[in-house]
Amino acid sequence: MCAFQGAGMLPVEHLHLEHVLQTVCVLESVVRRSFGPEGGQVLFTQDTGRAMLSRSGARILTALRLEHPLARMVVECVLKHSTVTGDGSKTFILLMASLLRIIHTTACKEPNVSHAYNSKAAAEAAAARHLADKMLAFALEELHDLIAVGVVPYGSCLSWEDFTTQTQLQAHANNHCVQNLLASFFHSRLGRTHCDLMSNLTCELLTHWEFENDLPSSSLHFVKDNLAALHTPVSGFPISCSRLMKGQVIHRDFAAPCPRTDRQPVKAVVFTGFLQPKLLRAEEVLELGCGEEGKQRNIVQFSAWAERSLERVIANLQRLGVSVLLSAVKQSAAVLALAAQAEMSVVECVSEDELSLFARLSGATPVTDCWMIEPEHVALLTFCRPILLGAHRYVHVAFHDSEERVTVKPCSLVICGLGEGQTDQYACALRDAIRMLLSTWEPTGVTATTASERTRQSNTSTSFHTDDQIPNAAPFKQCVLEPGCVIAAGGTFEFLLSHALLQHGSSCSICDDTMMGVPAVCQLLANALLSVPRQIYSHSPRRFLLTQTRLLSSVQNHSHPFSLAHKEEHNTILIRVGGDCECPLEEGKLTKHCCREADVSPKAFMSDSGLESVSCKYQVLLAVLQCVSSVLRVDAVLHTHTALHSQSHRRPNASWDGTDDEAED
Repeated sequence: MCAFQGAGMLPVEHLHLEHVLQTVCVLESVVRRSFGPEGGQVLFTQDTGRAMLSRSGARILTALRLEHPLARMVVECVLKHSTVTGDGSKTFILLMASLLRIIHTTACKEPNVSHAYNSKAAAEAAAARHLADKMLAFALEELHDLIAVGVVPYGSCLSWEDFTTQTQLQAHANNHCVQNLLASFFHSRLGRTHCDLMSNLTCELLTHWEFENDLPSSSLHFVKDNLAALHTPVSGFPISCSRLMKGQVIHRDFAAPCPRTDRQPVKAVVFTGFLQPKLLRAEEVLELGCGEEGKQRNIVQFSAWAERSLERVIANLQRLGVSVLLSAVKQSAAVLALAAQAEMSVVECVSEDELSLFARLSGATPVTDCWMIEPEHVALLTFCRPILLGAHRYVHVAFHDSEERVTVKPCSLVICGLGEGQTDQYACALRDAIRMLLSTWEPTGVTATTASERTRQSNTSTSFHTDDQIPNAAPFKQCVLEPGCVIAAGGTFEFLLSHALLQHGSSCSICDDTMMGVPAVCQLLANALLSVPRQIYSHSPRRFLLTQTRLLSSVQNHSHPFSLAHKEEHNTILIRVGGDCECPLEEGKLTKHCCREADVSPKAFMSDSGLESVSCKYQVLLAVLQCVSSVLRVDAVLHTHTALHSQSHRRPNASWDGTDDEAED
């Protein structure tokens, strides 16, 4: 092996625990500046002079030019998680850095494995891997049960009617919870100014796409899968100009003359290929071996035959009353000329997503063979006309009402922004909000384990295992996280889960006193979780302590920390904290704490915290533990000079800097 290395083996960079911690801490220092309600935006600049502001964790991490492969690996894990849940990128990095610091400190104090290794670094690495594996195993087995009994009872579950409420009166009464959930999400992405506007647009969009007799979350899936065709970015206008438009906006212009707007209804046909005559065998069209004059004559005859065939196709379309042709490819000049003579409009190079959406909404089947056009291939439209949005002209269509589509009101969303970067940022935030709602409504399907039952039966004396805090405890073996489970934002999830972990660790300390047993794992996880609210209240450490004290006090008093009592006559909501204090707020607002001390003003510690998804919080914690366990198993980095293959797909949210990254790779 030594001879082989001397023959030109590339150097190996040994990766120690300190290197992993330093790498993640660098990423933490970047995202920490934009984390929390008081976080700011990050300004990106490119070599070309282009600049962009953003608070999105995924966008910030994607924009970094990372040299170290370990940092690239961590960012890739963050982006994969964000692609699924749409949220938690900055929390991912903060939790991972906190866990690595705790693991590093604990591994350095571990005395049981140092004698079995040649160096102190190897002993620390082995201890760190062992501890990370123990934490991951504990989380996979016990964490969902602890969340079910220690966190979920202090939140609430949104019903599907909260997502899609039809009347304006019901929307004002029921949708405020969903709007608070969305407003909290958009606040962390876009700031306080635009969060209410974007949350209202999102709720209104979901209301229009409610499919009758389908699963409750079908509209979320539909909007997520078709968002590229459902929204139109428009630069040069403020975000307040964003709105919903009836029908569908096709992001192409007419290649042939526009249709007559007074013609109603409008009939359209979707072509997925070239509009061309049916090809025959060569011996049926051309007579070969007739010299140069014969070949020229045959070419002229073939052209005339092809033109007559196209004329028959156009005549068939006229017989069916078709006046608009939507094509997935660019048609020939002959097709455009014949269509213009027949007063038919042609829209070329329509994307596959838009054609698929058009076919679903219109009920017409796309045509692959122009000689097989039947009435079922013809779509009936209310109108088809050009529309000018910003500096671009598109095609705007509207569909006739269908008996199969009673509750659906087809619409498109126009998202406006002053610049292209801002418009893209708003669109990405909307896309991630839909993913977050989908993760909230369809949480990870996990069931209670026998360990949870053992814990619940043997620890009924602890505060979070009491029967009055576990409503409907009989169906405990069902899915732990119910659809739509949310909790107050501002660190409530972390405070409650940290307390539950400490209680669980203390109950297991009698039968397990090893250093890396369940009590130690619970203690370490509890300490790591508190890093999130510490960062939220980094501007006011006293506020962090007061919030934690009030939450734990309400848990110990067996009371709901955020019980709402509606006062309709005064049009206010009273927030009861631990049953000791009531503080009026404006309607539709939530608070994460209230003051019970005489020397502190209640208004000084109240804020509109909004809501957070319990499922998203749970998934980000599991993803962090899995990433930590994987990263700590990397022993060395081998640097090679082999050119990397181009990626098959670009990373999400990387459209504005993808060219530079791909060139660098």
